[in-house]
Amino acid sequence: MNSSTFLPPLPEGAERSVVVGRSPGFHLKPPPAPAALRDVITSDAQLFETIHMGSVDVDAKRWRLQVDGLVRRPFSIDLDGLRRLPSVSITAFHECFGSPLVPADDNLWRVGNVRWTGVPLAVLLEHAQLETGATHVWSDGLDSGEFGGRKMNRYRKDLPISKALSHEVLVAYEMNGAPLTRERGGPVRLVVPGWFGTNMTKWLCRLSVQGRRANSPFTTVWYNRDSEHEGKVIRGPVWAVEPNSMITHPAPGDTISADDVKVKGWAWSNNGISSLALSTDGAATWQLAKVRPRREFEWQQFAATLPLPRSPGPVSIIARARDADGSIQPLSGTRNAAHSVQIDRLLPGSKTA
Repeated sequence: MNSSTFLPPLPEGAERSVVVGRSPGFHLKPPPAPAALRDVITSDAQLFETIHMGSVDVDAKRWRLQVDGLVRRPFSIDLDGLRRLPSVSITAFHECFGSPLVPADDNLWRVGNVRWTGVPLAVLLEHAQLETGATHVWSDGLDSGEFGGRKMNRYRKDLPISKALSHEVLVAYEMNGAPLTRERGGPVRLVVPGWFGTNMTKWLCRLSVQGRRANSPFTTVWYNRDSEHEGKVIRGPVWAVEPNSMITHPAPGDTISADDVKVKGWAWSNNGISSLALSTDGAATWQLAKVRPRREFEWQQFAATLPLPRSPGPVSIIARARDADGSIQPLSGTRNAAHSVQIDRLLPGSKTA
């Protein structure tokens, strides 16, 4: 590894001088309906966009990433230097948790599947040489502004050291083989496969190793949720993605005149999907689908042929995923509630009205 790739640390606050333009305000571009997401790799045009405080126009030629905190060798690195380091490409689902300002009780299916390219975060942390007491890596973005009634000078998230050092976490500069656009957080963003998009800081400018969680509204106020363990309510961060799925075929409202229907879709979670079940009778009985094994962190295709009821009329198909740890999608009431698609069952030989 060429030592000249790594530059001296930046003066305090100097990293923000590379911002040459802003488009302030919250921005959301929702994805198309699940039936339109049938390709293994989601194109940039079909991938959702969530921007909390507005997008940032960065001068890529002057951009540098600062690495500091509880490290023996703080440094900065420019985009050319980052590209000279050994790169890794990984395919991973990319899912938005949803707004932290509203209850997480509906499934948004705000998700896609993309291929990221960049440098493993572990490579940068290895060069920096972690000091004793390091527990988290804070990631700062160049975006600033107002969200949820609070004004902030930067977007800040954190990762526990165990996740930061895992092979899949990238300091990424490409998506689907193309340089990251402004809307995707370019020139460089953090990518944390298996975790929600809120942890993948866009317009990345600083990584600071610390001995505690980050002091940001995006970690202390928002993107936390409660869970119950041994009778106690525990509040924890929105990190790993729970099992989720969606049906891409048939589409809602399709008319099926055969005795059975071919069902396809995608399923995903942080630790992979072990099985997926389908029902056509209101969850009274279930049939297992064939699920494609996961190689990296990509979403997994499922497929099955389901017999249809003998009587004509509407039929609701429900998909429900189980992950490698045995967790199952709830049927309703949560952000990862099971997906259902209603089709019209037409008896063979019948004609539509």
